[in-house]
Amino acid sequence: MWYFSWILGTGLACCFAILNAMWLELDDSKDEHK
Repeated sequence: MWYFSWILGTGLACCFAILNAMWLELDDSKDEHK
């Protein structure tokens, strides 16, 4: 069942990267409004 944990870890890493990119994008848009 090693592949299950590998897929889960890869999926979490991808989700974290997407959330991080979205948060950075929102943070940049806030700075532009100042």
